[in-house]
Amino acid sequence: MVVAVLLAGACLFGGAGTWRWGRGWVFLLAYAALTVILAGTLVRKSPDLIEERMTARARAKVWDKLLVPVVAVILPFVSLVLAGLDRRLGWTRSITDLASAVAFLVMVGATLFTFWAVRSNPFFSSHVRIQTDRGHVVVSDGPYRFVRHPGYAGALVYNLAAPVMLGSLVALWVGVAIVMLLVLRTVLEDRTLQAELPGYPEYVRRVRHRLVPFVW
Repeated sequence: MVVAVLLAGACLFGGAGTWRWGRGWVFLLAYAALTVILAGTLVRKSPDLIEERMTARARAKVWDKLLVPVVAVILPFVSLVLAGLDRRLGWTRSITDLASAVAFLVMVGATLFTFWAVRSNPFFSSHVRIQTDRGHVVVSDGPYRFVRHPGYAGALVYNLAAPVMLGSLVALWVGVAIVMLLVLRTVLEDRTLQAELPGYPEYVRRVRHRLVPFVW
């Protein structure tokens, strides 16, 4: 997590070519603070989940081994580099400070929503797999009462809000690409759970929507 924060800073300010970028600092400090909150949540609530998330890739579905690096590492950091370059070269001039501030609040809210899912789900792994070794059962508390994949729902909103907060429509296109891949991952994960996790089909009948209540 420390490496992720340092890399995020390198991408942002390396792209921008300057340390004098207010939006970049606000983003980085918020990113660091939210990372600490996530770490604290995992340590206090589900310490065994840390080990699960660090070792899940070896037992994950093949398609998820391909998707996770792209969605969780490559594209997000590409987005930060592009946002920095946008700051340096002035590609985007239409995002006001007010729009950036609103996007910042949305970004933080979306992240906290994802953390709510992490706190509610002791099986919130980094990769898709049925955790029979950990007594995997269906979770229907917290945000799982409203949508079946609240972690992805929060991630969708975050990846659209963060580029706007940084003032970059160019980076926003990368966010759109991340959203499309997350929707694909949601479909594939939901099919896996329905086919392999006992009790999940019944949960699907109670909670009808995957990501957006009353929509999908």
